[in-house]
Amino acid sequence: MAITPYNTAPEVSFWSRGVSRRFDAATMLAPGATVLRRGDRVMSAGSCFAANIVPYLERSGFAYVRAEQRHPLLRGPGENLGYDNFSAAYGNLYTARQLRQLLQRALGLWQPREDAWEEDGEFIDPYRPGLRYRARSRDEFDLLTRQHLDCVLAAFRQASVFVFTLGLTEAWVSREDGAVFPACPGTVGGTFDAGRHYFHNMTMPEVVADLNEFILDVRRVNPALRIVLTVSPVPLVATATGGHVL
Repeated sequence: MAITPYNTAPEVSFWSRGVSRRFDAATMLAPGATVLRRGDRVMSAGSCFAANIVPYLERSGFAYVRAEQRHPLLRGPGENLGYDNFSAAYGNLYTARQLRQLLQRALGLWQPREDAWEEDGEFIDPYRPGLRYRARSRDEFDLLTRQHLDCVLAAFRQASVFVFTLGLTEAWVSREDGAVFPACPGTVGGTFDAGRHYFHNMTMPEVVADLNEFILDVRRVNPALRIVLTVSPVPLVATATGGHVL
């Protein structure tokens, strides 16, 4: 038999031996790399995978940061769009730009122009449109929003590890200032207006730029924060590209 470099290659170099049979996720890590350490305080955000990992983290002995809890008067019924599942009540953040803009709002660096939708005397948060409780006045809305953003900032300060799940590249955006909505206006709350809202599919350079800017901002809050990026295994519900959803 001819001698080649493959003769001495480790089993993880071969699909049949390293993946199809005897797959061990630990072998995917570089030697000496540690994603989580004993005593870490974990915060997560992103698409629903970032919430689904929380029970596994807690059962493994890690502390999950919970900086925002609903007021006792608003305990039931439970939220149906994930607002109770994360370190603060931001719900699913499907794109890197949503994450960047959320932190910028919490830091007071940026404020979206389309910051509230009024329907039947109630105020809807365009960036948390599925919240069951809706403010009854603009003053109440502003207070609840500021409280939420303060909790977001507190979570980033408390965490030692931040897990972000990259979920989507598709987004619905404000024509006024580029604010990214978690869902197309009109689907969960608000009203769609083609003159104010448009569809955008983020490019890879845009996603990288958004992540880099987020990292620069979050380092101002927590210089020692370690960041873990994951991708979502959850299928896309629908696409606005006109192409096949797959």
